[in-house]
Parts: sequence; C-alpha cells; structure tokens
Amino acid sequence: MSDSPEASFIKELQRLERRLDELVVITNQLKDENRSLKQRQDALIAERATLLQKNEQVRARVEAMIGRLKAMENNS
Repeated sequence: MSDSPEASFIKELQRLERRLDELVVITNQLKDENRSLKQRQDALIAERATLLQKNEQVRARVEAMIGRLKAMENNS
C-alpha cells in the first residue's frame, strides 16, 4: 500500500522540518564556537604582545649588562 501524494508531501515536509531544526542547532553551535575562538585569538594576540614587550626589555637589559662587562674589562 503506497502513501497518497498528500501523505508523501507531509512526510517530506516533516523530514525537511527536522533537518532544518538540526541545521539551526548546528548553526548555533558554530556561532558559539566561532565566538569562543575569536575570544581565544584576542587573548593570544594580547599575550603575544606582552611577551614581545618582555622579550625586548630582557634583550635591552642583557645588552646593557654586556656593555657594563666590556667597560669593566677595559678599565682593568
């Protein structure tokens, strides 16, 4: 016994509705994930900037120490 065209149409609409609901859930999950990744990226960019600044400060201090050591060596 085959379904009537109307019953087939209703089944297809229900299938499409379920699929649409699934896609809405997936879209919301992807939006949340995207937001989280953007926040993580912002945090990593800020951390990188901080580390670059600290690295520059350490480099300057090491260069200053080397300069003082050379000066002490020349005074001896």
